[in-house]
Amino acid sequence: MQKLYPDAAAALDGVLKDDMLIASGGFGLCGIPERLLDAIRDSGVKNLTFASNNAGIDNEGIGKLLRTKQVKKMISSYVGENKEFERQFLSAELEVEFCPQGTLAERMRAGGAGIPGFYTKTGVGTQVAEGKEVKQFDRGEGPEDYILEHGIFADLAIVKAWKADETGNVVFRKTARNFNVPAATCGKVCVVEVEEIVPTGSLDPDCIHLPGVFVQRMIVGAPYDKKIEFRTVREAA
Repeated sequence: MQKLYPDAAAALDGVLKDDMLIASGGFGLCGIPERLLDAIRDSGVKNLTFASNNAGIDNEGIGKLLRTKQVKKMISSYVGENKEFERQFLSAELEVEFCPQGTLAERMRAGGAGIPGFYTKTGVGTQVAEGKEVKQFDRGEGPEDYILEHGIFADLAIVKAWKADETGNVVFRKTARNFNVPAATCGKVCVVEVEEIVPTGSLDPDCIHLPGVFVQRMIVGAPYDKKIEFRTVREAA
């Protein structure tokens, strides 16, 4: 099966449509699928729901799609660095489903494993629990409340990786691994952009983070410009 496509637009051809739920990897600007997000913006699809830890920063990452008003809802755990996100949320232009960070990762992982729901103590007694089923479980210290969270089953998953072989086995680089693995597994179609494609068999099997069975399409996105969220320098002596 030929998984490598010439560019992001070709890899997303026939996949994109309005009203999609897209799981996107990355944390801040680390490990975000830049080329794929640009192609989604350029395609003009709208009313998108993104499940992603955050929305990047102003005009970077998913922030580009917020600027073009292509996103109707964000399922996120952290949104503090994006002023346009804040503006749209406060003006009721954008629907937001806040989700604790670990719960969001587990919701993606659960979706990838075919698990429709799970119970967690995280968020019990807070706004996170509003409208959700509460059930008591006893783990040996008396009954405690747990809330039901639903697995995320996305129409499309987009992730950024370091290396992949020709069959789609993927390796992420250090902290860029972040949300990319659970996001990749929960999509009906997973498109990966990588910095380098290597021959099949050249990757150490013990070092593969995402097996090729989860990957349907790939592109080479390199070269990349390293973007910095916060630049901190010390004063000259």
